[in-house]
Amino acid sequence: MKNVVIEKTVKGLEISVVGVKTGRKIDPNSSRQLRLKELELKKLNGELRRGRPVNVNSERQIRLNELESKRVNGNLKLGRPVNENSERQLRLKDLENRRQLGLVKRGRPKMVKVEDGVTVK
Repeated sequence: MKNVVIEKTVKGLEISVVGVKTGRKIDPNSSRQLRLKELELKKLNGELRRGRPVNVNSERQIRLNELESKRVNGNLKLGRPVNENSERQLRLKDLENRRQLGLVKRGRPKMVKVEDGVTVK
């Protein structure tokens, strides 16, 4: 419950409202308060470590370090490697060879016009 004390001053009809502090008193020397102060100081200095510490020798960390070094060097290849013997790759290779030789017809075939039973070119 909140307690409010109203004081009247003798000079005039001025009324001031003073709030009374509620709740338990804080003991600054308690172990909890000391721990909270220590945490606050660590947070201000940037020394506060949160979460689980990283194990540098774990398989995942080793893999991540390798990936990072490959990314920096430009050796990181994205995606799956291409299977050169797959049907699709053989078909694409054949198509590319025929393009080089000029044997691939490009675009839509020319329309043959027929007027009165005679083909017109």
